[in-house]
Amino acid sequence: MSIDKVKQYFAQYGMQERVLEFEVSSATVELAAAALHCEPCRIAKTLSFTVDGRPVLIVAAGDAKIDNARYKAQFSTKAKMLSHDEAAALIGHAVGGVCPFAVNEGVDVYLDVSLRRFETVFPACGSSNSAIELTLDELEQHARPLGWIDVCKAWRPEEQAEA
Repeated sequence: MSIDKVKQYFAQYGMQERVLEFEVSSATVELAAAALHCEPCRIAKTLSFTVDGRPVLIVAAGDAKIDNARYKAQFSTKAKMLSHDEAAALIGHAVGGVCPFAVNEGVDVYLDVSLRRFETVFPACGSSNSAIELTLDELEQHARPLGWIDVCKAWRPEEQAEA
């Protein structure tokens, strides 16, 4: 099971006890926020895409949406999300529990700047009823991203005023 892989991953850092499991689903930003009693924006959602045939994960704030123009500028291609079946096979975690930890070989991970507003965020841990609270430094250490990128919209104050 995916959550077991994530717990094993965090066990090597003595952090497995920080993995939270809920009696309710946390498969969406709204459900995770309700389970954690936090603002939806603090959920670190992990979105899965394919770029030039390679799986790519983008971890973004719960209130952020992919900006197609920024995405295309970053990756030189249109945003194409993985299907449920593709995500499970290529990433190693099923949709609803996709996270940047204990992923399959060859998965590129990026962190979106929308997360930088927070001291801590809550990414999933490989199942549709799990999460872990991490500082941004911890997220960066354990997600092992290729870098920070800016491919999201709707989270900046000026963008929210326009919506």
